[in-house]
Amino acid sequence: MISIRSFSLLSLSLLILQSPLLQAEELPAPIRALQDKGARIIGSFDAPDGLRGYAAEYQKQAMALYLTRDGKHVLAGNLYDEKGEDLSEAPLQKLVYEPMSKEVWSGLEKSTWIADGSADAPNVVYLFSDANCPYCNMFWEQARPWVKAGKVQLRHIMVGIIREDSAAKAAALLADNDPQAALKTHEQAGKSSKLKPLGDIPKEIQTRLDANLQLMNELGLSATPSIFYLDAKGQLQQQQGAPQTAQLEKILGAKP
Repeated sequence: MISIRSFSLLSLSLLILQSPLLQAEELPAPIRALQDKGARIIGSFDAPDGLRGYAAEYQKQAMALYLTRDGKHVLAGNLYDEKGEDLSEAPLQKLVYEPMSKEVWSGLEKSTWIADGSADAPNVVYLFSDANCPYCNMFWEQARPWVKAGKVQLRHIMVGIIREDSAAKAAALLADNDPQAALKTHEQAGKSSKLKPLGDIPKEIQTRLDANLQLMNELGLSATPSIFYLDAKGQLQQQQGAPQTAQLEKILGAKP
């Protein structure tokens, strides 16, 4: 699942997460007061000792709110039991992080990307990639055993942020008759790549590059590669920068 503690995400205001319960009932006055101050109420959940829990988002941070039994006061923060277990974690995962994860993954799927590896690969990994990024090339090299074995398909979401000609190089890859082969040739060459920037970027390709960059910005990302993958539990995770060797199996699965 996405963890707010791990990295900055797009605002939940971009997501449609209001539960049917909250649409059907009027919020208590203390909860409405926080809503008026900018908190977005996502859903409600049961809590112990007469409390009523609400999952909310404020300034791109998920938070738990607890309405007191008298309905006149609200506490903000995580609730722990006598064993020290966080009772807020599960509701926030269900009401906030799971829908957020699905929305982020859907956005990645709908972006413009170049496939690297078999379409039948059991694992898919997305990365925001710049044609001038040496760390993107490093990750491409790191992933070769998994890609060649048909275990992983990398999907390069092309952006142009590092140099003035980055967008034009990304456009050259996307405009190629065989973008997958063009990307492979470029990455195999590394620093010796002969990839030439496209002189005149077609409007359609520029629109796609702009959309990729907008998605990257919405996700709060500022560097390439920014890698998204599903872990062994099917939960969305993210890695910025080329991973250390010890992290590769977490991202790509068991080494073939």
